Amino acid sequence: MITADQVRAIAMALPEAEDRSSETRLAFEVRGKGFAWSWLERSTPKGPRTPRLDVLAVRCRAEEKDLILESDPAVYFTEAHYNGFPAVLVRLDAIAEADLAALLAAAWRCQAPKALLKAIDAGA
Repeated sequence: MITADQVRAIAMALPEAEDRSSETRLAFEVRGKGFAWSWLERSTPKGPRTPRLDVLAVRCRAEEKDLILESDPAVYFTEAHYNGFPAVLVRLDAIAEADLAALLAAAWRCQAPKALLKAIDAGA
């Protein structure tokens, strides 16, 4: 299983990543835009949401969401709250570290400003 510390290390290796985590949940941003966070599970309809450190919500491109979900249902899933929203839920006990790193890098690219992407891609 990938731990919260491993998730943090992978996310914080990305350029200008910001750690907005607390003791009870993970949250990562690039220039104020979230690219990954702990899933807040709702056990009962209209009940309170509870952070789950074993499941990470990760931004993705809307057109890639279904492909990601279908690629490995044991790793990736969604819930009604995320219908129409470009993010997938990731079971940290089922994903390989390299796959999580690639997913977080893609999520970071979804949220990073164009000028930052241009500078990174140019090798600045």
